Amino acid sequence: MEMKSLNELKKAKIEPVYLMYGVNSFLIKEARKEIVNKTLSEEEKSFNLSTYDLEETPIEQVIEDAETLPFFGDKRVVVAHNASFLTAEKQKSKGKVEHQVEKLLQYIEHPASFTVLLIIAPYEKLDERKKITKVLKKQTTCIEANNFGEKEMKEWIVDYLFSHGIKMEEEAMTHLIQLVGLNLTLITNELDKLILYVGEGGNLTQESVSLLVAKTLEQNVFTLVEAVIKGDVSNALNMYQDLLRNNEEPIKILSILASQFRLIYHAKQLSSQGYGQQQIAQTLKVHPFRVKLAAQQSRAFSEQRLRSILKEIAQADYDMKTGKMDKALILQLFFLKQAH
Repeated sequence: MEMKSLNELKKAKIEPVYLMYGVNSFLIKEARKEIVNKTLSEEEKSFNLSTYDLEETPIEQVIEDAETLPFFGDKRVVVAHNASFLTAEKQKSKGKVEHQVEKLLQYIEHPASFTVLLIIAPYEKLDERKKITKVLKKQTTCIEANNFGEKEMKEWIVDYLFSHGIKMEEEAMTHLIQLVGLNLTLITNELDKLILYVGEGGNLTQESVSLLVAKTLEQNVFTLVEAVIKGDVSNALNMYQDLLRNNEEPIKILSILASQFRLIYHAKQLSSQGYGQQQIAQTLKVHPFRVKLAAQQSRAFSEQRLRSILKEIAQADYDMKTGKMDKALILQLFFLKQAH
């Protein structure tokens, strides 16, 4: 059984064996906490919660513990981290532990009624060719904890806010993701802040997101690029001055500006060659959400204009590093050149 969200996990009954895999450490931590809290009281955790690192402990020892009756309670939870034997990677375990995986296979067939076993594999992909992977995915409750795309992030936000009795407008969600990116930890921190602001039963709007969510330097530079696209040099210069007042270094601003314009240029180039957004993301090794935004921005430029801007940025970088003139002034002149 595949679980898609923490909200589903909260509603579902506790199962005897879970497989949790993926590189999203926040999701893994939250799902683990949910399973433990649903199974054990605070007092029972001292006696009936065991945690193992499979880089140091063989799986058969974990199974032995799972088959041991709980103390002073009806249930026990056994958590086994770093199940690298489920991947195609060579094990990097400290003591090069050998795992008797057949013991786990036998246990899955007849799990102890008094134990919840949680196998955690913090890897993006599992080796689907292995028998143990197939059996775990087919016969246990699987929770995939990989990083979200925009659609999955919005679904997660809706679930998270639903548990607090709060709704959020679609535009507000899009704005939040543009400001924070697709980092689940950062999104959650900002949502908690917004929940306190609007109160239970409230409705979150784009205005409340703009009011409370601080822009990162990258987002400020993204907005600068938007101003350049519109030919709004006055606004671009005002934003630039605000960044300087906040003690942001001109060379750092220029570096992020260069990165954004390179992405816009490559997105335009590859798009003209027939690449889809997902293919562009894989080729450039950046998140599809960033490619989506860059592709939208690229429509305002010809390839020739983008090449010209990249040359101007390279010249500005050279001038800054050689001390040709004041760094802040160099970038100011760059923005003035973008008037059209």
